[in-house]
Order: sequence, then C-alpha cells, then structure tokens
Amino acid sequence: MRKPVVAIVGRPNVGKSTLFNVLAGEMISIVKDTPGVTRDRIYADVSWLDKEFTIIDTGGIEPDSRDVILSQMREQAQIAIDTADVIIFITDVKQGLVDADSKVADMLRRSGKPVVLVVNKVDSFEKYMPDVYEFYNLGIGDPVPVSAASRLGLGDMLDIVTGYFPEGSGMAEEDDRPRIAIVGKPNVGKSSIINRLLGENRVIVSDVAGTTRDAIDTAIVHDGKEYVFIDTAGLRRKNKIKEELERYSIIRTVTAVERADVVLMVIDAIEGVTEQDAKIAGIAHDRGKGIIIVVNKWDAIEKNDKTMREYENSIRNVLSYMPYAEIMYVSALTGQRLVKLFDKIDMVIENQTMRIATGVLNEIMTEAVAMQQPPSDKGKRLKLYYITQVSVKPPTFVIFVNDKELMHFSYTRYLENKIREAFGFRGTSLKFFIRERKEKDQ
Repeated sequence: MRKPVVAIVGRPNVGKSTLFNVLAGEMISIVKDTPGVTRDRIYADVSWLDKEFTIIDTGGIEPDSRDVILSQMREQAQIAIDTADVIIFITDVKQGLVDADSKVADMLRRSGKPVVLVVNKVDSFEKYMPDVYEFYNLGIGDPVPVSAASRLGLGDMLDIVTGYFPEGSGMAEEDDRPRIAIVGKPNVGKSSIINRLLGENRVIVSDVAGTTRDAIDTAIVHDGKEYVFIDTAGLRRKNKIKEELERYSIIRTVTAVERADVVLMVIDAIEGVTEQDAKIAGIAHDRGKGIIIVVNKWDAIEKNDKTMREYENSIRNVLSYMPYAEIMYVSALTGQRLVKLFDKIDMVIENQTMRIATGVLNEIMTEAVAMQQPPSDKGKRLKLYYITQVSVKPPTFVIFVNDKELMHFSYTRYLENKIREAFGFRGTSLKFFIRERKEKDQ
C-alpha cells in the first residue's frame, strides 16, 4: 500500500514551511517573513514511531486574492487537498483568528478529508492557551497548540495526524495486480497511450496541456492478465508560466509513483528529453521503482539508420543517473509497438522481485575483488567480507566491510555492474547498504 499523504495548508506566513522543515529534518522550503514566499509545493518522506508518510508543503491560501501568485497558490493547495489523506491546517495564535482562516476552513470542510487544526507560534502554553480556544469557532475540531520554531507540541500533533491513516497503511496490499504509473510532462500523450491500450476513449484527451484533472486508475486486461494503470494528472493551464505548471505536476507524480510497481516515463519524441523530464524521472528513481522510458510520437520523427541510437544517447545523457532504465519507442496515434509494453512491464516486475542466493552473490563479489583491488587509504585497505540480498522492489543488498569510510561510491558502482552483468536487472534500480563489521566479529 502506498504511504499516506499529509498536506500542510493555511494562509501565507503562518509557519507552514517552518513546520515542514522540522518534520522533514532539513531546511528544504524557503522561509521568509513575506507572505507568499513558499511558491513551490515541496514533498518529503517522514516517519513517526512506526508510521511512514509523505508530507506536502503548499503555498499559502488567500481565498479571495486576485493576485496571480496567490491565486496560483490557492490552486496548488486545492490539488494538495485533493491528493492528501490527512490535512494539517495551520493558523497563527499571534495573528489570531482572521476572516481568511474561516474561508480556508470552509474550503477544507468541503474536501471531506480529515483535518487536524494546528495553532502555531504557541511558544508558551501558559501564556497563549486562552487565545488558542478562540479557534474552536472555526468548527473543524479541537485546535492543537504547537510551536514549530521551538518544536513544542509536535508529538501530540503527529499522534493525531497518524491516527487518521487508513488501517494497514504501509503494509502490503491484498491486490497483487501490477500497478503502472504513467508520468511525464503535460501533453506528451499519457492519456492517449491508455486510451489506445484500452481501445476506447475513457480518459479525456485534448491538445490543451494538462487536460487530465485527477489521477485516474484504469484496469486493462492483456492476455488474460489484469494491469492497473495510474494516469497522473496534468492541470488546467491558467497562465503561460511554465515553472508554475511544473510545480503543479510534481505532487501528482509523487503520489502516483508511490502506489506503482513500474513507472512509464513518457517523453515527447519531437521535443526530446528535457530537464523537467529528468526531475520527474528522478522521483521514480529515488523511490526505487521499475522504470521504462516511453518515447511517444515516434511516428512524427524523420528517421535514418542512426536516429534511434542518437536518440537513445541523448536520453542516457540527460538521465545518466538511471542507466538501467528500459527505453521503448511508440506512437499512441498509430498504436505502433504499444502492445509490446506489456512484455516489457512483465520483465521489469520480474527483475524488481528477483532474489539472488547469498552463495551466488558472494562468488560474484569474490571474483570482482580478484579482478579489481578494493581501494585503500593511508595504508589501510578495504576488506569485503560478505554480501546478501535483504529485500526486493527494488532489489536491496547489504555488504559487510571492515571500514565503510573506505567503501568509495565508485567501488559500489563497480560491484553493481558485476551483479548486473550476471543477472541483468534491466529496468530496476539496485540499492546497496554498507555495514561495518570488525575483524574480530568474523
């Protein structure tokens, strides 16, 4: 089951980014005393006790603002609301209850989602508690006093937030159908691909970038086997600012990728692979998903005998951090090669769930060490004792060594390449953890 998603929403300048940064454990959002500074919605993975979830930091909501940035933020926050399992609604005890808070509360009440009302900047419970009670007037439950800056009251808040998570969140789903997320920039043909595979126009397709409003799950049967395709939403385009459009698509991508086994990263053949494609693909890579790069509109490209090789080189160049990704050239318009997607998906899932016996892994490692000496530093040489596979989706390995400081990234990559030479693992990333074991522990 995917991780639950928690959205932090509220008016500008009430401390959303400060709370986000404390929960995320690092300074990710820009924090500045100017309303409307957090323009990006930014996400991070958080764990509290035994619960893991993804938090989203939204721009501030100004319900009636005609200002472009603030109206964009409102749109952005609405998407976060639509996507979230639980909403943290932040208010400011020092500003008190203002009219805009009531309007935001109405917006949240209409969402039908669980809302945790948080009153921030309560640096002293003794001093501010009478002011906290005022927020009962919003009619969306008990206000929870916190101070994000001083880290007060956060444990109580997180207990309430995680209490709303669906039963069994983070545990394996009963549904064992392969789940495939289709991601990419707006208007690259994601919905057209699903329509072509379905054989009917179930998903709205239009030439307006970002017509698909919500993430849609579509079940498709091929050769008697059922697959669930998750079409990530674009967004109605309100203005021509490309960056805004990019920001909107990120959270949809995160939540869809979280639920998927395999990610189809769709690229427009005419436009070529872009920096934004790299950002979107990076989300799937970071989460260890199976990845197939689908180059759509291939029928519109003039070709010679070198076209495909040159195109692949440009993709590999921009997406250099994921050399394992599979590449397919298709056309949603003509249906060219689309049916072969299923074979590719099956292969990638098989590789994502492949387990290698410990004895075999250690033979590969011993041979690799004999061929290329491990690095040394100041007379001390790295010793590799043992390797074992500990999990799948993605295949994850632990290597025990004498000193993990000596285990340079490039040597880990060398061992990864040796494992890939033996077993392929096409379409999936591999994860490696280095553990130290003193010689006397042997």
